[in-house]
Amino acid sequence: MATQNTSSSTTPAAAKRGLAGIDKKIYDAVFNAVMSQRLPPGTKLTEAHFCDLFKVSRTIVRKALQRLAHAHIVELKPNHGATIASPTPEETREIFAARRGIEAAIIPLAIARANKTQIARLRKMAKDEHAAYESGDRATWISMSGEFHIALAELAGNSILQRFLAELVSRCSLIIALYEAPGSVACSHDEHDRLIDVIASGDIPLSLKMMEQHLLAIEAKLNLNDEEDKIDLAEILGLSPI
Repeated sequence: MATQNTSSSTTPAAAKRGLAGIDKKIYDAVFNAVMSQRLPPGTKLTEAHFCDLFKVSRTIVRKALQRLAHAHIVELKPNHGATIASPTPEETREIFAARRGIEAAIIPLAIARANKTQIARLRKMAKDEHAAYESGDRATWISMSGEFHIALAELAGNSILQRFLAELVSRCSLIIALYEAPGSVACSHDEHDRLIDVIASGDIPLSLKMMEQHLLAIEAKLNLNDEEDKIDLAEILGLSPI
């Protein structure tokens, strides 16, 4: 599902945070490389290397890396620079457990507020998600899958739950990108479609059950074995070597 074209896969998160110019280009390049499983967890990203690759100052590189850290794509540590985030198996279980709890609180609220217009919006999002998957754009597909769940939180009308879920979705998107087993599909094509049908019917117990099964199935498909491969950052980001 990977794609090398970062210009067609601008991330919603980047757009919302006002990235522009070269720092946005760096953000998108790293984001897409992670989401397409070309940058493995734990990869060290040096400021000097990015300065050489993109012909920019350290100030611009730092801005992009800070944005990536805010999105939980990279980890910034004093005196150690930036590395691609690598959630542990224990952290992964905790994140998914927290997400199941938050989404269980969201579902009844979303059902109570759902109307035909909002259901139609969810169906359009699911359709766009399928299109991204079929096109092979893995980065956009993962991002859209998360946006679908955030849309449910928006529908619920609770800003606190929405903020918590946005944090968890960001972390889960990274985990899926890093640890989804090769050839595996985190979400089957029709899982969101079937969930929308049940939400539209107003069946709260079944909606809760389906959401829990949905999230458990995603977690079960993750491959958390540690692997260390030597990488060429310029090649991975689609740039000519110095």
